[in-house]
Amino acid sequence: MIILLDQDGVLADFEHAFIDAWKARYPHIAPIAYEDRKSFYIREDYGPELRGMAEAIYTAPGFIRDLPPVPGALEAVRELLALGLDVRICSSPLSQFENCVAEKYLWVEKHLGREATSRLILTKDKTLVRGDLLIDDKPRIEGAVAPRWKHILYDAPYNRHVTDAPRLTWANWRNVLAGELYTADE
Repeated sequence: MIILLDQDGVLADFEHAFIDAWKARYPHIAPIAYEDRKSFYIREDYGPELRGMAEAIYTAPGFIRDLPPVPGALEAVRELLALGLDVRICSSPLSQFENCVAEKYLWVEKHLGREATSRLILTKDKTLVRGDLLIDDKPRIEGAVAPRWKHILYDAPYNRHVTDAPRLTWANWRNVLAGELYTADE
């Protein structure tokens, strides 16, 4: 079984790092609280006059590279690998890719080891990637083809309106995936 894991928001804590960076860079303007997020794209939660400021944070050199892991994520990846599952990181780089692409590799190397970079897939269209399950925080994933994987939604405030996909966190992942793995064996 091939399990595809999104990087930002699933393995790397983009959201809380962004809030911390916003507070440091713009202490006079309150950031949007994580629980108040409505849009998958963080810049869309800010008014037009603040969107450039938001972009300046997450496109800055070092931002992606220095993201902290989502609590429990690295332990879950190691456990899935120990179970003999084929785990790949499937991530979409930012449109402003100048720092992002290399930093995604550096993040994986730092937190999962150099060998894990060979299991990193960067693509703007995840529907073209083969796998059995995709764990991703993006509410809807569309692309050139109908995906062959089943979308498992990594829980976030901006995707809670979606009710037709299994929902996972690193606190409940064993229970969620146990049902999916059992179904796949039938």
